[in-house]
Amino acid sequence: MAEKKPLRQIARPFVADGPSGVSIRDRLKSLTAEDEKVLRAVGEHMGRLASADLARRRRDGMDHSTDTWAARKRDLTAESSSRWAGSVTSSTHDQWGLSRRAQHQHLASLDAGIRTLRHRLSLPVGEKGSRGKPGGYRSKHEWFVKTRRLAILEEKCEKIRVEREAGRVSVTRGGRRLFRQRHNLNAAGKMPEQWRAQWEAARWFLTADGESGKRYGNETIRVTPDGGVSIKLPAPLADLANARHSRYVLAAKVSFPFRGEEWRDRVTGNRAVAYRIHLNTASGRWYLDASWTRKDLPVIPLDALRAGGVIGMDTNADHLAAWLLDEYGNPVGAPRRFDYDLSGSASHRDAQLRHALTRLLRWTQECGVRAVAIEDLDFTDSKTREKHGRKKKFRQLISGIPTGRVRARLLSMCAEAGIGVIAVDPAYTSMWGAEHWRKPLTTKRRPATRHYAAAVAIGRRSLGHRIRRRTAPPPHHQSDGVRHRTAQARPGDPGSEGHHPAYPDHGHDPLALDAAGTRWTRTPKTVRVVRLSTCNSCSLFRNGYSRPAEVLDMSA
Repeated sequence: MAEKKPLRQIARPFVADGPSGVSIRDRLKSLTAEDEKVLRAVGEHMGRLASADLARRRRDGMDHSTDTWAARKRDLTAESSSRWAGSVTSSTHDQWGLSRRAQHQHLASLDAGIRTLRHRLSLPVGEKGSRGKPGGYRSKHEWFVKTRRLAILEEKCEKIRVEREAGRVSVTRGGRRLFRQRHNLNAAGKMPEQWRAQWEAARWFLTADGESGKRYGNETIRVTPDGGVSIKLPAPLADLANARHSRYVLAAKVSFPFRGEEWRDRVTGNRAVAYRIHLNTASGRWYLDASWTRKDLPVIPLDALRAGGVIGMDTNADHLAAWLLDEYGNPVGAPRRFDYDLSGSASHRDAQLRHALTRLLRWTQECGVRAVAIEDLDFTDSKTREKHGRKKKFRQLISGIPTGRVRARLLSMCAEAGIGVIAVDPAYTSMWGAEHWRKPLTTKRRPATRHYAAAVAIGRRSLGHRIRRRTAPPPHHQSDGVRHRTAQARPGDPGSEGHHPAYPDHGHDPLALDAAGTRWTRTPKTVRVVRLSTCNSCSLFRNGYSRPAEVLDMSA
């Protein structure tokens, strides 16, 4: 018999960090034709400079230094201004670093796929896997196809490794997905003119970093507390200015209905605020984004969040399953289900998540708890063809679970509501929850699903309790009117539910051999003991106990 696979080491729960930044948006209404002309001219000019700077940074590769950075900024300043040049170089460095991290992750994914393919190709055809490791391929044809895929992956991996060592990255300003749509506009539902307008708008650069101590926190794109917007024009476009010092004042005003007071406090105190102006080509509307960082956020201790209980939440492809638990780990009340639909556009999916999380947080505030417990999930390894090659629907299901977006949205919304988020290790939560909590929580009117049971397991782990249930107390008498205990705990796990023993009855077995090796128990000398012994024997026969032949022969 094969040995059981050892259990994973479960990490301790921790308090998830809140968002480190804030971003808000408002529409630039009542823009004149001259305003739009100036915005398009500035965006096109700065976008051309940003593309050239990114190409230059890519050519530098690993030879980048402060001298090369200063030379790039000096050349940009001559075509714009020192602050515009600083924003461009900062954006270039962020984009290059993001591409390097994505390149590293892609290389690690290719290495994992190559290792899996080599392992499976080394096994005989048809050999089954064991102990969590995949077996050989099912047929010779599949084995041959995988050898060709291995060669493709090795070639691609070697190419990316050479590029990474040389410091070269592949970046598409405007987005690679939008760039590839040009080759199949019918599937995208766009005309060539629509795609061209969207592509040009995506490559514009109208972003300005904030500066603390400067007037209203930003000198390049200045927004006054009453909503007035003015832009510092680049040097070649200074003749378009309608105010002093090469500035252009827009006719539109912004108010920022969401977080407007917080934004107004920052600009009044001359604290740094970054701005970005962009155009939605589908609707023809201009928007202004304001963002700033948060520092020295208060950290609530884990014990303080646990006091009063938590709400355990299980994330699924189409809903959130949640259950309220008290501080001792007991489920309270009925579970809640928050549905969402992740089909359609990105804005629709994001709105669905926000609506579901809003209902969750409102229920959390009604319950009076201070924390929501979630799983620290990462399905990156489970989305590959090499790990779940034939399970296409399973890979699609995992890819459809929005773990990253739910966590990011939940952290930002909980930070505003004053609710903490406790992240737990996701190991065995679904399996142990279904094993120990699904049946006890099921009633005639309320069937408990695996997701509700997993939510209870997540909540108990966040509270520091074991997932397994406590055993029921012993009966107050030994008659058959009292049911058996739910389960007996294992010797090493006192106070928790475990598997039933192998024999059918939990009580004393009168037919078992004692320490002295006698075949039968001693003859009882009292009427009460005789009656109890007879009841126990009847219970054994009723539960299906079969007595050996030599024991059944009473004539001996």
